[in-house]
Amino acid sequence: MGDTAIMKTTTAGPVGTAGPMTTADLRAAPGTMAPADPGATAGPVMAPGSGIPPAAAPLPAARRPMGPWRAEAGAQAAVREGDEPPPAGRAEGDADGGADPAAVAPHDPCAHGFLPERPPVRSLIGTWTRLDAMARAAAIAPDREAAVALVERARRADELAALRQRVSRLSLRNAEAAAMRIAVIAVSCGWCGIDPQAPAARQVADEAFLDLWAAIAHRIGHDQFVALPTLALHNWAPERKPRRHIPIDQLARTETLVPIVRWAPEGQPLSRLDRLMLAATRLEAHGIWLFRLAETLAGRAPDDSSTPTALRRLVRVQHALRTQLQAEAAELSAAPATPQQRAVLGALAGQGALEPPVLQAADAVLGIGARRMREGRRQLLRRHLPAQHRAWLSAMDRHCAPVRTLAHRGGPDAAVYREAQESLIALRRTYTALVQAAARPTTAPLTRAA
Repeated sequence: MGDTAIMKTTTAGPVGTAGPMTTADLRAAPGTMAPADPGATAGPVMAPGSGIPPAAAPLPAARRPMGPWRAEAGAQAAVREGDEPPPAGRAEGDADGGADPAAVAPHDPCAHGFLPERPPVRSLIGTWTRLDAMARAAAIAPDREAAVALVERARRADELAALRQRVSRLSLRNAEAAAMRIAVIAVSCGWCGIDPQAPAARQVADEAFLDLWAAIAHRIGHDQFVALPTLALHNWAPERKPRRHIPIDQLARTETLVPIVRWAPEGQPLSRLDRLMLAATRLEAHGIWLFRLAETLAGRAPDDSSTPTALRRLVRVQHALRTQLQAEAAELSAAPATPQQRAVLGALAGQGALEPPVLQAADAVLGIGARRMREGRRQLLRRHLPAQHRAWLSAMDRHCAPVRTLAHRGGPDAAVYREAQESLIALRRTYTALVQAAARPTTAPLTRAA
C-alpha cells in the first residue's frame, strides 16, 4: 500500500462527492474533522513511514457535531457505579490537580480512537512510587513465583494496605496509570483470569493485593481492565518531549515511543512483549481513520450513494493498517523473549484479552464477529474495554446494521462490502501472526545493548 492510495482517502472530496476537499467540505462531511484554523494549509502532513496522514486538529467540543450514536454512547457511559470525583485541588499523584475533563465528557472516538485523552502518566509520585517499583520488578521477574514473592513482601511491609487507603485521592488519569501497573503485576503473577472480588480468588492470590486491585477497579469504573488495552494503551510515552501540544493520536503516530514499564531490564534491548504492546498502540493511533469512517457509515442506508465510497476508503485504511503491522513483524521477531513473557501472552490470549480495540471497532461496522462467534462471546471480548468504549461499540452494532445487509445482496455495492470484510479478516490474521511471533520460543539470550 503506497502513500498515494492513502492520500486519496483524505484529499478526495467528502463521501459521495468528487473533486478536492475544501475547509467547508471538511466541516460539512460526516465523520471528518475540520482544521482548527480556517486559514491553515489544506494539504495533509504525512506521518513518517506510515502512509497515513496525522489527524487534523479537532473542532472544539461545543462546535463538533454529535451523531445520535455518539450521544447514545456518551449517555450510556455516564452511568458509572459509585464513582466519586476526586477531591478539589491537587490529588495525590496528580501533577495537574483536580479532576480530568475526560471523567465527565462523553467519549469521542473521532478525536483519538480509544487512546487515552492525554499521554499516560510516566511516573507516579508520593506513596504510589511503591506500586511503580513493584510493577517494574514484576515485569522482569524470571517466573511467576518470583513475581508472587514481590507481592507478598509488599503485603508484609503494609505497603499494599497503605496504597489501598489512598485510592480515593487519585485523579482519574492517575487511577488509570495505577491500573496499568496493577495489570502488569497481575499477569506477571498468573492472576489475570481472577475476579478480585470473588471469594474464591482469596485462595489463589494475595488478599491485600486483591483489595487494592478491586479498589482501583472501582475508581475507574471497570473491573476487567487486566488486558491489552490497559497494558498497551496506558504503557507508552514519547521518547522525547514534544515541542508543542499535538493530538494524542498524531503524537503516537509520529513520535518514537518507549514503554513506561519495560518487560526487559534497563540497559537491554526491548523484548518481544514490549514491541507487541507498542505495535498495538501504534495500530490504535493509525486506526483513527477507521473510527471516522465508522461514524460516517453509521445510520447510512445500503443504497446511499456515499456508502460504497466510504467502504472503499475503509478497505484502503485496513490495508494500510495491515502494512503497518507487517513492518513491525521483522523487529519483533528479532527481539529477545523469556518464558515468563510468553506465559504472560498465553494467559492474556486464554482470557480473550489481546484483540486491539480498533479491530473490535471495525468488527462492529462490518459484522465479521457475528458470523464466526456467538453474540455472547463477542461481548466477552469487549468486557476488557471501559464502559464508554463498550457503549460506543454497541451503538455502532445497531446503527451500522443497515450497511451490513449488503452481505445478502448482489451488485457492485455488495462486492465492495465483501471486500471490506475480507480486508478485515486479513488484518486480523496479520495481527494474530504478530502475537504468535511474540510468543514463539527463542534461544537467543537477552544481550546487553551496545
